Amino acid sequence: EVQLVESGGALVQPGGSLRLSCAASGFTFDDYAIGWFRQAPGKEREGILCTSRRDRDTYPGDSVKGRFTISSDSAKNTVYLQIDSLRPEDTASYYCAAGWSTNACIARMPDPNWYTFWGQGTQVTVSS
Repeated sequence: EVQLVESGGALVQPGGSLRLSCAASGFTFDDYAIGWFRQAPGKEREGILCTSRRDRDTYPGDSVKGRFTISSDSAKNTVYLQIDSLRPEDTASYYCAAGWSTNACIARMPDPNWYTFWGQGTQVTVSS
């Protein structure tokens, strides 16, 4: 059974940091792209960053997009999303997802249309 379990969400003050985790099981980790997404109430789902074996080979190491950093630990089948300098507008449910197609993750940008399996999400609330 494929499972994706997010954790690490919390209530934090503006300017703080969080590291979210996505623990994957039930499939061969390196065969899939893993993407991070978020969705705030009343807003569309937004892709943040993703990682795939091909991208890890092409762009080794952590990938940074502004205040977001994605990293992975294949030995633990876990992908992390570090968020720094948190802002109130970062308040959202954060989801990780797994996709088979190479189109799911190109240049570390996730396309939600290519993701098959989704976690339940973890809530991040940024407020003073």
